[in-house]
Amino acid sequence: MAAARAPILALKDVRLHDGPVMLFDGVDLAIDARVRACLVGRNGAGKSTLMRILIGAIDTDGGDRHAQPGIRISVVPQEPEIIGETLLDYAIAGGAEAYKAEASLDVFGLDPSKSAKGLSGGETRRAALARAFAEDADLLLLDEPTNHLDILAIETLEEVLKESRCAALIVSHDRAFLERVTQRCFWLDNRKVRRLDKSFSHFDEWAEKVVAQEADEARRLDKQLQKEEHWLLRGVTARRARNEGRRRKLMDLRAEKSERMRQTQGSISMAVDSGGTSGKRVVEAEHLSKGFGDRILLNDFSTRIVRGDRVAIVGPNGAGKTTLLKVLLGQIAPDSGTVKLGTNLEISYVDQARAGLKPEMTMWDVLAPAGGDQILVHGRPRHVAAYAKDFLFKESQLRQPVESLSGGERNRLLLAVALASPANLMVLDEPTNDLDMDTLDLLEEVLADYEGTLLLVSHDRDFIDRLATSTIALNGKGGAVETPGGWQDFTRQNPGFFAPAFGAAHDAISQKKAGPARAPMAAPPPPAGKAKLTFKDTHRLGELETLVPRLTETIRELEERLGDPSLFARDQAGFDKLMKDLDRKRIELAAAEEDWLRLEEKRESLSS
Repeated sequence: MAAARAPILALKDVRLHDGPVMLFDGVDLAIDARVRACLVGRNGAGKSTLMRILIGAIDTDGGDRHAQPGIRISVVPQEPEIIGETLLDYAIAGGAEAYKAEASLDVFGLDPSKSAKGLSGGETRRAALARAFAEDADLLLLDEPTNHLDILAIETLEEVLKESRCAALIVSHDRAFLERVTQRCFWLDNRKVRRLDKSFSHFDEWAEKVVAQEADEARRLDKQLQKEEHWLLRGVTARRARNEGRRRKLMDLRAEKSERMRQTQGSISMAVDSGGTSGKRVVEAEHLSKGFGDRILLNDFSTRIVRGDRVAIVGPNGAGKTTLLKVLLGQIAPDSGTVKLGTNLEISYVDQARAGLKPEMTMWDVLAPAGGDQILVHGRPRHVAAYAKDFLFKESQLRQPVESLSGGERNRLLLAVALASPANLMVLDEPTNDLDMDTLDLLEEVLADYEGTLLLVSHDRDFIDRLATSTIALNGKGGAVETPGGWQDFTRQNPGFFAPAFGAAHDAISQKKAGPARAPMAAPPPPAGKAKLTFKDTHRLGELETLVPRLTETIRELEERLGDPSLFARDQAGFDKLMKDLDRKRIELAAAEEDWLRLEEKRESLSS
């Protein structure tokens, strides 16, 4: 058998202290060529620090780092800084060839000549990713690469990663993304790294087994400690010299137990109070249209949201998701149409812009804006420090300015404020950004048990699929459609809905999914006379010119019938039948259009 290939980058027995606290104690990690791996762990476990050790930016207290000679590493940090006059200038600054940089920017939907100043969060992230892929590295280190990306950009990143020949180490909280792209998992926990040679889809089951094994070991340690302490109390004075070795063993066991207890991290504690019962109707919107200047975000959209609904709003960045939220809540007036809000609404709003967090404010100011040391949580007073501890904040952080907090900490602080007050309408605009998986899982559990109504804007497909009862999608061109279920239900029932909005990036990925380009075949010799369509082709083309408009009209009628907001509740079986009919007609239309296009191209080529 051939010998196993050496890893392209590896850490062996790495140790690192942060003051008196040990971050890593004997970390081993090996990255193999062309293997895509994830690095997972709680916020604060040291994932970003470990990435910096891998690139040689931090010296360790012990252990070895080995890199293959000449290895090329590209890094996309959690907060990229875009420098240069244009995006192309930025993309080639790391040594990428200009034509590769232009192609990579185009795949991620960016204009190479666009100014590098004043970019949105999503544009900044896509530019950093485009640069990294253009550099043709042997290894990509990606720290939270899906933050601020919309779902379509995340799917683009997935396809580009899978097509790439480079290795990758990815830190991310996006479960769906990791399940689609990873082949190996590294778990940073209790100052060490464990390895699973399977994709992230197997991680939870494996981690549960590891935790169960460690619990058994801890119980065995406790029993041994009890036994040794019993011996110490009964016999150490009489046999001190002879049993000093046994006493030292006891002291070692105590130290190990103490270290285990010190390393056991607190668990975040969340709860939500749905407050008083709202009216059955929460929001009723009819024939909404909204635009800014020449850009139309909504065109004749209607929806009815009733008590207990969990509605996800999805679409490309800039498509108007937050605008739709504010229109539905009555904060922005539509250009046309009407919005009626229900009765007895108690609204809690988590804003993706984190507008409620002023940089100069302290955490204490945010949690207790009226002063004092108490905060009302579900109608009961609690001490600010005790409530902050539920969200994994230390008392020493309470007097620190908000600007010193990480992105995940700021999001947890906003959730702490939002969940303190009773609310029967919870509005969450991108709540998953920067949160670790443990916090995401708990937030999901809390919202799943929530008895109020939820409006959710998110790019996290797994989060949406687990929570949403319906999904409203915006394509950025005025189109809006609502589908029962989550993200997967929406994509299955609305193929191609986003294609016009995503432009060149969508086309590039579609081409990649279709497979590698084939070498052109030699052109056949020209016919002796001018050729024309066969009788069969001509007859089929005539049929299609009638069939395509008829199918289009049928689809429009089905969509109009499905637009009845009360249909699903009134006649679920009828609704399901209409959805199946609509799916079938859309497939027939796509096939007819493709057939028509093929015959038209054939006719043009023969007549030229």
